[in-house]
Amino acid sequence: MSQKTLIRVRDVMSTDYDLVNGMSTVADVLKNSEFTATKCIIVDKRHENDEYGLVMLSDIAKKVLARDKSPERVNIYEIMSKPVISVGPDMDIRYCSRLFENFGLGRAPVVEHRKILGIVGYTDIVLRGIRDRLV
Repeated sequence: MSQKTLIRVRDVMSTDYDLVNGMSTVADVLKNSEFTATKCIIVDKRHENDEYGLVMLSDIAKKVLARDKSPERVNIYEIMSKPVISVGPDMDIRYCSRLFENFGLGRAPVVEHRKILGIVGYTDIVLRGIRDRLV
C-alpha cells in the first residue's frame, strides 16, 4: 500500500496579496494593486470583530465594466463578497479542493487566528501541490 504525502494549504498558498480599505474606489485599487496574479483583492476588516471581504477581478468586470459604471465612483465595499469562506493553513489540499467544489469557490484567503496569511486557489493546489511533487 502506498503512503500518500500530506500536502497542506500553507505549502502551496501565495503569501503575496493586496489588502485594501473598503472605502477605496475600484480605480484606486486597480492603480495600486501589486499582486494581480492572485486575481482577487482582500478587503480589510473595519474593526476587530468585523470579517474580511473579497473582490475577484471578475467581480469588477461583471459589476462595474459590464454595467457601464465608473471605476472612479464605485467603492470596493459595493462589489465585495463578505463574509468570505476562508481555509486554515494546516488543511490538507484534498479537503481544500473539496471545499472549493462544494461551495463553488476558485480561491480563498488562508486565515489563522483571525489574520490573513495568504491566498490559495486551484492553480496553487494543482501547480504547487501536485505538479511540483510528481517525479
